Amino acid sequence: MAHAHADHDHHAHDHHDGHSHGHHHAPANFNRAFAIGVGLNTAFVLAEAGAGIWSGSLALLADAGHNLSDVLSLLLAWGATVLAKRAPGGRRTYGLRKGTILASLANAVLLLVAVGAIASEAVRRFMSPAEVATAPVMIVAAVGVVINTATALLFLRGQEDLNVRGAFLHMATDAAVSLAVVAGAGLMALTGLLWIDPALSLGIAVVIVIGTWGLLRDSADLALDAAPRSVDVAAVRRWLADLPGVTEVHDLHIWAMSTTETALTAHLTRPANDDGDAFLHQACEGLARQFRIGHSTLQVESGDAAACRLAPAEVV
Repeated sequence: MAHAHADHDHHAHDHHDGHSHGHHHAPANFNRAFAIGVGLNTAFVLAEAGAGIWSGSLALLADAGHNLSDVLSLLLAWGATVLAKRAPGGRRTYGLRKGTILASLANAVLLLVAVGAIASEAVRRFMSPAEVATAPVMIVAAVGVVINTATALLFLRGQEDLNVRGAFLHMATDAAVSLAVVAGAGLMALTGLLWIDPALSLGIAVVIVIGTWGLLRDSADLALDAAPRSVDVAAVRRWLADLPGVTEVHDLHIWAMSTTETALTAHLTRPANDDGDAFLHQACEGLARQFRIGHSTLQVESGDAAACRLAPAEVV
C-alpha cells in the first residue's frame, strides 16, 4: 500500500513522500526442506567420513568435508530465513532481513575455506600416495549422489532468493562431486593409479570454486548495498523519468533489504503535482510490478530540482 504525507522542513518547499510496502516477495517457507536437508546430510557426513578413514580415500574425506560445510551452510541459511520473518522493532527498523544476505556471504566464504583444506591435503597426498579401497568408496559416493540430488531438488524452486540459491548450489555441487568420486574410484580400480585420488580432490576443489564465485560476488554486492543484479538501475531511472508530469529524477538509491526484498528511494521533480496521492500509488505499484521493487519511497518536489541539496549526482 502507498502512503503520502506532507513534510514541511526538509527542502524549504512542499513535497510528498510515497511508500509502497510490497511483502509478496518475503522469503518463502523452506523450513521443511531445510530440516530434511540437514538431517539427511548430517547422517551422510558421519557415514562418509567413517568410510573415507576406513578405505584411505582422500577424495571421500574431501567430499565428507564438503558435505559438512553444506550442513553448516544449510543451518546458516535456515536460521537467516527464520530471523528475516521477525517483525521490525527498536533500532532494527528493517527487522533482521539483512541476515539472509550475511548468511549467503558466510556460506560462500565457508565453501572457499573448505576448498583450501581440500587442496592442501591433495598436494600432500600427491607426494605420499596411499592405497584406496575402491569398492566401498564407490558405494558410499553413490549414496551421496542420491542424497545430494534429492536435497538439491528441495531447493529447486525459489532460485530468485540468493539464500535459497546458495543452499541449492551447495547440494547440486555435492551431487556432481560425489558422482566424480564414483568415477574416480572406478578408474583407480581399473588402472591401479594412486594419483587419481588426489587429482580428483583437486578437481573437486576447482568445481567448488567455480560454483561458489558467483554466490560470493552477489552476496558481497548486496552486503555493500548494491542494487540486485536482477534490477536494471538505468531502466528504473528512465521509467521514473517517463512518469506523467515528472521533469527530473535525482537521489535515486536501490538496495536489497534481504535476498528477496528490494527497496528504493528517489526524488522526483514534478511541478504540477495536483494528483499527488494517486500519482504516488500508481508509481509505487508500477515499480513493484515492473521491477519487483516492493518497498519504494518517492519524494515529489514541485519546485526547482537545483534547490535540493541531494540533487547533485556526487551527493549520496
